[in-house]
Amino acid sequence: MDGVVDVEMAVRLSQLGALGVLNLEGIQTRYADPNPILDRIASVGKDEFVSLMQELYAEPIKPELIEKRIQEIKQQGGIAAVSATPAGASKYGQVVAKAGADLFFIQATVVSTAHLSPESIVTLDLAEFCRSMPIPVVLGNCVTYEVTLDLIKAGAAAVLVGIGPGAACTSRGVLGVGVPQATAIADCAAARDDYYQETGKYVPVIADGGLITGGDICKCIACGADGVMIGSPFARAAEAPGRGFHWGMATPSPVLPRGTRIKVGTTGTLEQILIGPAGLDDGTHNLLGALKTSMGTLGAKDIKEMQQVEVVIAPSLLTEGKVYQKAQQLGMGK
Repeated sequence: MDGVVDVEMAVRLSQLGALGVLNLEGIQTRYADPNPILDRIASVGKDEFVSLMQELYAEPIKPELIEKRIQEIKQQGGIAAVSATPAGASKYGQVVAKAGADLFFIQATVVSTAHLSPESIVTLDLAEFCRSMPIPVVLGNCVTYEVTLDLIKAGAAAVLVGIGPGAACTSRGVLGVGVPQATAIADCAAARDDYYQETGKYVPVIADGGLITGGDICKCIACGADGVMIGSPFARAAEAPGRGFHWGMATPSPVLPRGTRIKVGTTGTLEQILIGPAGLDDGTHNLLGALKTSMGTLGAKDIKEMQQVEVVIAPSLLTEGKVYQKAQQLGMGK
């Protein structure tokens, strides 16, 4: 997401033991110098925001900038993980492979092997794409056992789980599509486990969206996730490119925006947020320390044991992950 990851953030996240995934259909690959564009996004009022985003993201994606950004990350010793929509993957997959990226995320609101598109658009063959790419391909997003199994069989190196729980996402309000995140993780993790039992191949499940505190991460792992995608907490880092704001990948859609811009502020360095020491007592700093402490409290010595702890689920489909939107009367909080 453009408010969270640029080249510098990707490198710093790598240094701290995480992955920073660069959006290949965002500001970083449309503009040689993204800084004036990011300044405009941060300065505009909320009533002008959608039209401004649609204007800024109408600038064509430049393949040479895709190659440049990947090389900039690699040259500084970072892990070059990048993301694109299925349509973007069709256009730029070979550019990404040639540039030497380490990991490719194909990500959309919903991804499945049975996705339907208008006749004018050729649907990406996910299995063929995974076979043809020389690097691992992560597929998402999904929320059901069946689709997870299909994506794994298509060759996914990992599967992203979650439709609409993200702090800046409005997919549930716009599309009426979604499953509460705890249930989605549990169902998708069951598909992972069944596939592993049948084949001996383990494909990680990544909980994607709605994570604000260390406790949220702990609950995702307890529900069965192997890892998590973190957006708004990292947007609050001093090093983040969003100037204290955060917005989702589908926010600037020219025809159907499915996201909004939320103000998250700046609360500390990336290191404080990820591994501490915490400067806040609300669970938003030292996320790794929170997970370690929770695991110790529950007697789980590793992630696999954490996935087996007892969980009580209370669905909150309309409110999950929407604290900022509700407080600022944005998106689904209006």
